[in-house]
Amino acid sequence: MGKSKTTKFKRPQFSAVGLPMSAVKEPEEPEEQPGDESPAAELLEKLQSPSADVREFACASISRVVQQSQTIPAFLQRDAVRRLGPMLLDASLAVRETAAGALRNLSACGGQEVCEDMVKHDVMTPLTALLRECCAGFESAAVPMKDAKNSVEDVANEAVNLLWNLCESSSQALSVFNKAGLLDVVVQCLERQTDNVELALSAAHCLHTVTEDNTELLCSVNTAVLGVLENVLLSSQPDMAHTLLRTLAAGSLWNMKGSLPAARQAQTLGAVAATLSRCLDLDPGVLIPELRQAEEVRHRNTPAALDTEDQAAAELVVEEMEEEEEEGPKHKRNGKAARADNDFSDLLPRGKEELREATALLTAQQTSLEIIVNMCCSDDPSDDEWEEESSSDESDMGPDGLCDGVSNLMSPLCLSAEVHGALINHSIPEKVLRKTEFPRKEAMAVCHQSPTWRSLIKKMQRVQSRALTCLHSILSTMDAESLGGAAALQEAAQHLSSLVFGSAEIPKDEEFLEAVISAMRSLLQMIASKNIPQCMTPQQLMSLSEAATRCEVVSVRVNAVAILGITGSTLAKEKSAVETLQMIGNALLQVATKDANLVVNGEALDALFDVFADGDEAEAAAKNIQLLPALKALQPVFKAKIRKEGRGRYSPQQLCVLNNIKVNLRRFIGYLEKVVKK
Repeated sequence: MGKSKTTKFKRPQFSAVGLPMSAVKEPEEPEEQPGDESPAAELLEKLQSPSADVREFACASISRVVQQSQTIPAFLQRDAVRRLGPMLLDASLAVRETAAGALRNLSACGGQEVCEDMVKHDVMTPLTALLRECCAGFESAAVPMKDAKNSVEDVANEAVNLLWNLCESSSQALSVFNKAGLLDVVVQCLERQTDNVELALSAAHCLHTVTEDNTELLCSVNTAVLGVLENVLLSSQPDMAHTLLRTLAAGSLWNMKGSLPAARQAQTLGAVAATLSRCLDLDPGVLIPELRQAEEVRHRNTPAALDTEDQAAAELVVEEMEEEEEEGPKHKRNGKAARADNDFSDLLPRGKEELREATALLTAQQTSLEIIVNMCCSDDPSDDEWEEESSSDESDMGPDGLCDGVSNLMSPLCLSAEVHGALINHSIPEKVLRKTEFPRKEAMAVCHQSPTWRSLIKKMQRVQSRALTCLHSILSTMDAESLGGAAALQEAAQHLSSLVFGSAEIPKDEEFLEAVISAMRSLLQMIASKNIPQCMTPQQLMSLSEAATRCEVVSVRVNAVAILGITGSTLAKEKSAVETLQMIGNALLQVATKDANLVVNGEALDALFDVFADGDEAEAAAKNIQLLPALKALQPVFKAKIRKEGRGRYSPQQLCVLNNIKVNLRRFIGYLEKVVKK
């Protein structure tokens, strides 16, 4: 079915599950009294108290309670959003901060539906007013109280994170963001990078989210906004928080590339690529053990009581992080799932600076890789284009007699010369390949030893998976010469094989398997096109196919059968390959017949066409496995499945490809009948 298109990464949802520890006074959750339906009623009632301390206590308690998602309906039924909204403009800054934190947690733990409900109940109006007041308060101490400026920035940090959650999950919130001119507000928060990197990071995350695929907003981007982002890129602070800040600024500038003045485009693109390159140069395998050791040294010099308090607070946050990881993606915007790669580093207590640094490093590298994927990705064809290409008449006949009407749609993507040059000049492909290695044992070991550092293990593994997906995108958009020629491609193929086959059994982690197998498919396709010898043994091929068959992720199964097809079509040109071709053919027939997904069935058939299309070895193998009668028996079943299941379960793009495969199946059966008669 040709080379699959790369998929753009959407920004991960910032799903914080608690207020910064300094902002919560550890209120006890209220016990249910006889006759009370839930804690929600009492807490919401306390919001009306004349005492600011009671209102703050109520907001902080709500923030804690809604972390348990089963409690959220009770709050929504009691109109919690309308009752919390006014608290964003309370006379007390502490109430404003805890109210914003409560709404932030409600939006994060409730997911897309709750976010849309919050916008429906007009939370954006007080939130917009709060953000504007905060920005005005940055320069003028409007509230005469000790540390007022810092308090205003703490309120702004919670408010920006709430705004981020809402815009990620609700297209209506994004529309309000555009119309209310909140871009300038977020940029003002970003400008606080020198005084408050935590607030600047929240703003950078938000900006990176709202600028992606937002044509309406990009029309209002001006040179002042671009100037702030470029200043962030030029910052030189070596800490990991600023590394993450620069990475997010690079991503926002890439999103805004259409708004860049022509004279600045090349320079800005170079700065973006340089920023991503420097981020990928950092080695978590070295830095994480160093940071962990620095934490231990500091602990030895810290009073025991304070150390215990920090440890307990950090373990609470980490426990919530691990629960979120287990729940998996749950947020969507515009019908697209947003992966919940939750960054909780701002929730860690101040005593966990080293862990915050390590988390920022891994988040920066993951984000860099996602940005590179987007740089390599062009827009998908519209439904109309697919429909125009889906005709299956005789004009679609290719030189081999098979329908190739979708070949152009599935061909390698093309990078602009500027993007291609920027990625090559900064050695991005080589650095991405290095990131595909398994995390270093030293880093894994120190994380295993500490409950609070254990969450970094999943983050290190995710960086590897993102690197593999990024490698797939690079292989799909660059030619072999740009990537170092035959020797470099063979070396990369050996490396990917070692990732899959290096241990006793193939890794079962679906995220890793999906990423590595897509990269392997792209690489083997490129190697085959250049007639470079393949590096996978028949036994490895079969074990990969068997592992993929057991995987629930459709793309894993699709790419596995594609790899069988690529390898088989290469072997068909060689001598003494009949036995291996029979093994591949039987495996593909099994998938074409028994897999529950039509797309996987179609990919298996397409692979069969490639493997047995030509050559004496292929003809002999086809006869030995009774390929012709098997396909004749399968043909009416495949046609019936397309007719019965197609419209309801598959997209127009998928149906286009499936219909072409149906036509090709008929023609391939005709070809095999001629072979038999020879």
